[in-house]
Formats: sequence, structure tokens, C-alpha cells
Amino acid sequence: MKTVAKENRPSGLMKSSYIRSFFKKYLLNYIFGIIALVIVDVVQTRVPIIVGEVIDGVDLGSFDAAFIKSSILKLFAIAGTIYAGRILWRYFIFGTSRSIERDIRNDMFSHLEKMSARFYHQHGTGEIMAHMTNDLEAVRMALGPGILTLFDVVALGSITIYNMVTEIDPLLTVAAVIPLLLIAISVRFMGRELQIRFTKKQESFADLSNYVQENLSGIKVIKSFVQENKSISSFEKWNKNSYDKNIKLSVIQTLMHPFMQMISGIALAVAIGYGGYITIKGRITIGEFSAFIQYLGMLVWPMMATGMTINLFNTGAASLERVERILNEPVEIKDSITTSALDNLTGNIYVKNLSYKYPDTDKNVLSNISFSVQKGQTLGIIGRTGSGKTTLVNLMLRIFEPDRGTMFIGNSDILDIPLNVLRKNIGYVPQDNFLFSDTIANNIDFGARTGNMDNIIEAAKSAVVHDNIIEFKHGYETLVGEKGVSVSGGQKQRISIARALIKNPEILILDDSVSAVDTDTEEKILKHINENRKGSTNIIIAHRISTIQNADVIIVLDEGKIVETGTHQQLIQQAGLYNSIYEKQLLEKMLEEQE
Repeated sequence: MKTVAKENRPSGLMKSSYIRSFFKKYLLNYIFGIIALVIVDVVQTRVPIIVGEVIDGVDLGSFDAAFIKSSILKLFAIAGTIYAGRILWRYFIFGTSRSIERDIRNDMFSHLEKMSARFYHQHGTGEIMAHMTNDLEAVRMALGPGILTLFDVVALGSITIYNMVTEIDPLLTVAAVIPLLLIAISVRFMGRELQIRFTKKQESFADLSNYVQENLSGIKVIKSFVQENKSISSFEKWNKNSYDKNIKLSVIQTLMHPFMQMISGIALAVAIGYGGYITIKGRITIGEFSAFIQYLGMLVWPMMATGMTINLFNTGAASLERVERILNEPVEIKDSITTSALDNLTGNIYVKNLSYKYPDTDKNVLSNISFSVQKGQTLGIIGRTGSGKTTLVNLMLRIFEPDRGTMFIGNSDILDIPLNVLRKNIGYVPQDNFLFSDTIANNIDFGARTGNMDNIIEAAKSAVVHDNIIEFKHGYETLVGEKGVSVSGGQKQRISIARALIKNPEILILDDSVSAVDTDTEEKILKHINENRKGSTNIIIAHRISTIQNADVIIVLDEGKIVETGTHQQLIQQAGLYNSIYEKQLLEKMLEEQE
């Protein structure tokens, strides 16, 4: 599927094996559209001949009522054919380009869904959106108007020149057409610069989109730090860069149009001068001279369209290259040939000598991690910020890829478990709780898709958020807004917990997921989890010891290593890092109570 679009070649787009697959899929549509286009071109080139015959009839006084009636009927028939034909080629060619645009966008979205976290660290949301909008639009224009003008140039140009030569005068045709050829030749040489400028314009749009997306997502931070003016100033710079790139592209496009008009004027002057001369000499009639001028007007479009076609294919090829760069990104985390045919998992977890470093870094985030959790147990994980707690569960979810032989669920290496099965059997509540711009009910039911309101309410009650939800005007049908902007941090956390609980997963992972709720609410949530999830495995990451003190096993991480393991009481007696955190939090609680 990988391809590189060659600069300044209209055929470069067609050399893409990816695009050729769509041409095969929609071949009949293009054939029907091109047939309709050729029929329109053939019949419309008969109009100048009919008009010329009428003029000669008037000049010579040789026409009668039957001749006029016949000419009018021919023109009506031609008009009807052109009307129907243009509807058909628009439907088949433009409609097909829209279908291909839809298919490519589906392919892109499907591929993006498979991309790893590393990919999204390297590519901003704004950049990706630019690929899915502006670049796809350029590809569509090449596959719709580009294909149309390509065949229209060939068909209309060939038929028009043929009629000019055979029906009127060969020498006059040559004299008038030579200047028009300068249009195609000059635009051909402008194609390279046009493609370069278009690529820079698309890249500047991607940069601008990235900046806008990031700033709008962080608008609360910008306002709270009173950085609106600085943000606006930076936006103006990015916007100016995009403006400059667009102007540079527009300059070359703007220069082309007056140049084409100038050449067309020269061709018309030649036709009038030489054509008038041979008309006076009697080599052609006045009607033929009139028909020739009309043909010349028809021929200007194919010559101008030659440049337009080159532009469309050059910009389309540049954009297709950017789109295919995304589609050709390898899927780093996927099922392997050793993947087992599993449907369900058991909750036994075994980690052995696990070490991990982020790509392009030399320092281990986790070093020699080993522990085990039995089905039905609760594992507590605690440690300072940056100690590797979240990285550990991301490896368990295969958001990041662990080394083979380091992490097992049940009796299977995690790399041999189908991704769909692995993630289906894990309920995950991340630190940065994300809610979709949808109803609360749909957010809770997102992972399970039960459609059962009783199950949704039960999950909300277990997450101790039901009472908050029913206080909203629309209850469970309340729209939470983009990223859950209309609910509080604590409500967002608990809705996320309900979303994980409704799956009734074999393994539940809470990554610091009750940090935004008070201790009473926290106790209720943990009580419900203990009562409702007996026989299932729970992993709870926390900064507060009160969250994990009842866990069956607690591991303490520090700088990517397990420094302590045991129950709450055992760790207190060890008088290590865990005990130090415990005493500090106990003191803070006492001071709060005194206040």
C-alpha cells in the first residue's frame, strides 16, 4: 500500500496502489460517468455547425420554415441531451469521489483506532484532523473534478479540433491553436512549484489546528493563569504563518488565470485576423467563420482545464502522500501469530522480572518488577508520583507492550492473549477520567452496551453517583458536554467507575480513581466493590493509604522498583516508605480534624 507521489506528474495519484483499489471498486461508476461526459461533448460541438448553417442561410437567403424548424428541434434535442448527460456525469463521477472520500476516511479512522500511545505522542490531534479534512478534500477534488476535467480535456479538445479541421479550415485551426498550447505548456512547468507551496500550506494548517485544539482544551488553565493575551499573540503568529503560506499558493494560482486569459485573447485575435481574411477571400463562409469563433471559445476551456487538471492532481498527490503516511504507520500493538484462541480470562496475575523503558529513552521506568495476585484478591499499589504505577497497569492493558515472558494472566503470556479478550475482561478507570459528549447513561453503558437501564442504575449506585445523577434536571439523560465539562471532578470519577463496574470484568483496575471524592464516599465505593466483586480480581492504585489498606496484597513502588510488599499491618511494622507515607497522612488528617 505504500506509495510516494512523484512531483509534477498528474499521473502520480494514479500510481498509488491504494487509490487503484478504489478505481477497481468503482470502475463501472467511472465508466458510466465518462460515457455520459463524452456524449455531452460530442453533441455540444454540433451547436456551432447548426448556428453557422443558420447564418449562411440568412446570408444567402436560402433557408425556409422547414429548415428553421429542423434547426430549432436539433438545438432543443442537444440541450436536453446536455442536461441529462451533465446530471449523469455529476452523479457517477462526483458521487463516486464522495464515496471514495468516505471510504478513505473510514480506513483512516479504523487505522487510527489501532494506533499505540506512542503514535499519538508524535502526532497532535490538530495534525490528524487536518489529514482527515483538508487533505481528504484535496484527494476528493482530484478523484472527482480532476477525473472529470482530464477526460473532458481529451474528449472536448479532440472533438473540437477535429471539427475545426474537417468542417472549417485546417490552416486556420493551426494558427489559432498554437497560442493556446502555451497555456498547457506554461502551467505544466508551474506544477512543481504549485505542489511545493500546497504541501507547505497544508502543513501550516495542521500546525494551526494543533495550536487551536490544544488551547481550547486547556482554556481553563489559560484563564486561571491570566494568559489570554499571550495565547492570542501566539495564535496570531501561527495564523500569520498559515496566511503567508496560503498567500504564496494563491499568488501562483492568481498569476495563472490572467495569463490564460491573455493567451486566449491572442488566439482570438489570430482567429479574427486570419479568419476574417480568408472569409473575405471566400475560402470559408460567414457561417463557418462564426462556427470557428464558437469552436475557439470551446477550445479555451480544455486548454485552461489542462492547467486545472495538473493543479488538482498535483495537490491531490501531495495530500494523498500525507494520508498514506498515516495509513502506512505500522500497528505496533496487535495480535501475534502465537495468539491463543481464548474467550475468557481468569483473574490470576503473575508478573516476573518485568522491566520497561519508553521508546527513545535509556532510563527504565520499571525495573525487575515481580509479584502475583490470585483470583478474587485485591492488589493495592502505592508510591510517589512518577514511580511507575500507571505504566504498570498500561502494560497490563497492553497500551504499552511488555517483553515476552514477563507478564501472565491465568496460564497465558499476556502477549498471547487476543487484545479484544484481554481488554474485554479488564475494567479500567484511568487517572484522567474521560467522558464522551453524550448522556450520562450512555457514558456508563459505553463499555458494556447493555441498553438496560436497570444495569446502568445499579452500576451508578455501586459507584455512589446515583443520587447526584437524579438531581440533574434530565437525570441519566443529562448531556455531560465535551470531556464531561458539565459535571464535577468527583462526579466524573464516579461515572467512570460505574462505566467499569457495569462490565462486571474479571479484573478491575482503579488508577487513583477516588482521589476527587471525600473519604466517606470513598469508603462506600470500596465497600460496594468488595461486596459485589467477590471472586473477581481488583487492582487499586492510590496515593491515600485509606484507599488500599484493606487490600490482600500491597506493593510499594519507588523509582520504578518494588521496595516493599505485604499487607497493611505487615508494611506498618516494616517501618519503611509505606509507614512513612502512612504517618504523614495520619498527621494531616489529625490537623484537618483540629481545624
